[in-house]
Amino acid sequence: MNLYKSLFKQTAIYGLATVLPRMFSFILVPLYTDPKVLNVEEYGEVSIIFSWLVFFNVVLSYGMETSFFRFFSKSNDTEKVVSTSTISLFWSSITFLGIALLFRNYFAAITKIDVEYIIYTIWILVFDALVIIPFSKIRAEKRPIYYAIIKIGSVAVNLFLNLFFLLWLPKLAVQFPDSFISTIFFKDFQIGYIFVANIIASFLTLAVLSPNYFKMNWSFDKELWKKMMQYSLPVMIAGIAFAINETFDRILLDNFLNLPDNEVKAQIGAYSACYKLALFMTLFATAFRLGIEPFFFSHASNENASKTYAEITKFFVIFGSIILLVVIVFADVLKIIIIRDSSFWEAMKVVPLIILANFFLGIYNNLSVWYKLTDKTRIGMYISIIGAIITLVLNLLLIPMWSYMGSAIATISAYGTMMLISYYLGNKYYPIPYDMKKIMSYLGISILLSGISFYVPIFRETYIFGILAILFFGYFIYRNEKETILKIIKRK
Repeated sequence: MNLYKSLFKQTAIYGLATVLPRMFSFILVPLYTDPKVLNVEEYGEVSIIFSWLVFFNVVLSYGMETSFFRFFSKSNDTEKVVSTSTISLFWSSITFLGIALLFRNYFAAITKIDVEYIIYTIWILVFDALVIIPFSKIRAEKRPIYYAIIKIGSVAVNLFLNLFFLLWLPKLAVQFPDSFISTIFFKDFQIGYIFVANIIASFLTLAVLSPNYFKMNWSFDKELWKKMMQYSLPVMIAGIAFAINETFDRILLDNFLNLPDNEVKAQIGAYSACYKLALFMTLFATAFRLGIEPFFFSHASNENASKTYAEITKFFVIFGSIILLVVIVFADVLKIIIIRDSSFWEAMKVVPLIILANFFLGIYNNLSVWYKLTDKTRIGMYISIIGAIITLVLNLLLIPMWSYMGSAIATISAYGTMMLISYYLGNKYYPIPYDMKKIMSYLGISILLSGISFYVPIFRETYIFGILAILFFGYFIYRNEKETILKIIKRK
């Protein structure tokens, strides 16, 4: 049980580093959806820019983070792995900065985004790329508390600056018209302030981690780099496919929804805001992945590794199923807390689909251990490409008919297909004895109860069924996992 305790401890700390910043971001959603700050069309525009940001984040990291963990865990010269990967990302980021700034007007034209916002986005991308290896090194050295402090601090700065620029600065500028404060206030610049806050937070994070660059031995191993790139490039392609699955629907809605531009932005804004209610599932899956990825590599040679992976995946499904049910049952309560403007609520019908889609993605990430440990990342790339193709095709087919509901259907179809393919191929190349009977029962019951509580009007309005469903499901899990749960609690 010490193995599980170590894993859960790391996952809890990494989870804290993920959950607290995202909880801070919960404050930003009510802020951004406040009609006094952004209207639904403006929030749609912000969502489109962030979609491009996610996409290019993947391109600029080009799978080097995953490659770093793989080579760091099996190398006798870890400093060489650190220096080679850092130098690679440093020069690729600087090169991107120069080219992107040179062609900023061209990018603005093809994306239909103001060139000013393009410039802000370029700087955010570069600053974020330059901290990838320093953060990865902290994780590889098993310093989760230090990792958490920096992550939380960065997002706290971003939160404070958003509140300052969007809420406090306008009032201070009016109150002190002849002060320095008034010179940094620009009317109708709310979207710009959002990205300025991100730039400052990203720059300060880089500044905190900059000693990694000064203390590092700047030696570049060309042969090691080739091996790392051979491993990482399929991961990058898989990451691009993931970015398409995760955020490209906003971009596709912007280009293929046959409505006036302001109505398109409004629908994207409503969809993006309601999509945020899946954040609880995303938080859980991300925290779990951050704790599990180094664990998988470091325990790959253990005799009972596959059995351990199977048990971990089962508990991921248990916790994920509980989150799925609870969030969907109380979705209408959460929307009031998180999404201030009721004009955004028209997209609430996508919430169960999006939460379940993100659950499928989390399960897929757990199942994907087989191709990472067997160095068959190319297969992972193919699976992701299949998911991206499903996303693109279904969005193109369904958006003209069903708008963002078509995007939600495309998302759950893509992640569900990826999950099933990974399970099938994993059994072939790296068999893991998953307890499929229990996994399927937990997953199936939570989906059934969630669907009934949300889509049957009388149950959705009264909450009686939903609360009873949560209690029943909790008891069902306890009855099936009583022995393991008691062992963990008693630390035997």
